[in-house]
Amino acid sequence: MAILETRALEKHFGRIPAVNGIDLTSEDGELLAILGPSGSGKSTLMRMVAGLEEPSSGDILVDNESIVGVPPKRRNVAMVFQNFALYPHMSVRENIRFPLVARKVPEAEQQQKIDWVTGILEIENLLERRPTRLSGGQMQRVALARALVRDPELFVFDEPLSSLDAQIRSQARGELRELHDRTRITTLYVTHDQLEALGLADRVAVIHEGRIHQLGTPRELYENPGNLFVAGFIGDPPMNLIDLGDTILGARPEHLLEADSVSQEEIAVDLDVEIEHLEFLGAEWLIYGAVRGGVPEGDRAPRVIGRLRQAEPPGFGTGERRRFVIRQSNARYFDPQSGERTNGPGVAAA
Repeated sequence: MAILETRALEKHFGRIPAVNGIDLTSEDGELLAILGPSGSGKSTLMRMVAGLEEPSSGDILVDNESIVGVPPKRRNVAMVFQNFALYPHMSVRENIRFPLVARKVPEAEQQQKIDWVTGILEIENLLERRPTRLSGGQMQRVALARALVRDPELFVFDEPLSSLDAQIRSQARGELRELHDRTRITTLYVTHDQLEALGLADRVAVIHEGRIHQLGTPRELYENPGNLFVAGFIGDPPMNLIDLGDTILGARPEHLLEADSVSQEEIAVDLDVEIEHLEFLGAEWLIYGAVRGGVPEGDRAPRVIGRLRQAEPPGFGTGERRRFVIRQSNARYFDPQSGERTNGPGVAAA
């Protein structure tokens, strides 16, 4: 296990800042996700930690020792890539053995490590196969075994589930989390998929335009986003953001409630909503609507999304007008100019 730390880390490609002054410290044995859209700088950050890119400035430390300038092969960092990067001419056994041979590990110890890691990942029956005869999920396990067999201080995952079929991603997420809980190896998990980040990680760093916008547990990010970018990026569907003129009110879709279910003193905002579309998702319905009253008039009616966690159809249909409200306890406020979270209209966050 290890503690990873970056200090004022920057990476510039010409005049373009890909990573712009990132300060980040992991916990020992933590699974820390780096979440952001394409072009946010997350992959560049990952490559610098792994030694595939050198920083323009700043420092990277593992257990308080700088690893900047240390070649990748001398960093005890194991990487698992998006495409798994298995050698097609080698068997599964030979793929897993390869890093041990490269490090001149004695043969008897090699076999012990292979037996141990294939037992953990339950791939003992695949050892004589070639990668071309494996499914996507099996290739992922082999790539994990090849990384794990090195006894790394630090794991770095680069979107390892993105090439898998949607049907097996949920299972693969569970297996990755179980593997982490058993090994407790500090892990940096880079992804653009918020479901992966929120479902897997102990903490999530949301990165955009080369800087970290918020670091916290999945629940903290969901319930208390620190700015408008995090509010709009986290959640599926994302948080409703309603411009009230002097403030922007945010509320999760499940917090858009029918007016008759909330007492007047609890209400933060009362909206007249025209139902535009209903979407059935099995255990829940999504309600898409245009706000026709309850907010300052503008050139275009704000759109909101509500969520009903029930299998029964809602008691209204497309084209109807309904009153929806948001409780004060569920309202989050943001400054329209800076985008930062506040405690209410005209009140800075503590």
